Amino acid sequence: MKTRLIALLLALLTALPMVGTGGMAMADDDKRGLFVNLTTDDTWAAAKAIMFAHEKSLKNGHDTAIWLNVRAVYLADAKRPSHVHGLMAEQGTSIQDMLRAFMADGGTVIMCGACSKAAGLTKADYIDGVVMGEWPLVESWLFRDGMQTLSW
Repeated sequence: MKTRLIALLLALLTALPMVGTGGMAMADDDKRGLFVNLTTDDTWAAAKAIMFAHEKSLKNGHDTAIWLNVRAVYLADAKRPSHVHGLMAEQGTSIQDMLRAFMADGGTVIMCGACSKAAGLTKADYIDGVVMGEWPLVESWLFRDGMQTLSW
């Protein structure tokens, strides 16, 4: 009986710190950031990635960056029209429009410099607001405390 009572007390003491915190969001100081690694120029996948970064991360207070690299560098080319699938297509929104809205709300779009060069694109080819990403900039996002990464 005494052993059961001790086990019950230990279980209660272990659970007490959790009482009152269930369902509570993290304090603003502890908000995590999101670094989206987008490598495709497939507009269906890209629209989903940008929408997620914007609607689910940035608009919920998380510092958010989208790194366009590999074939994704074509997505921000101001001269390249883009077809968007699903709900965004019904609104007549392009990938470039989605990126502009993301940046207007405080999101960061980082362009891979080496990928841009390989694609024959320069900063002048991109929509306004895109940041050319040399390693120190990418590193500052990727290795920041509390940063999460997601790839498309």
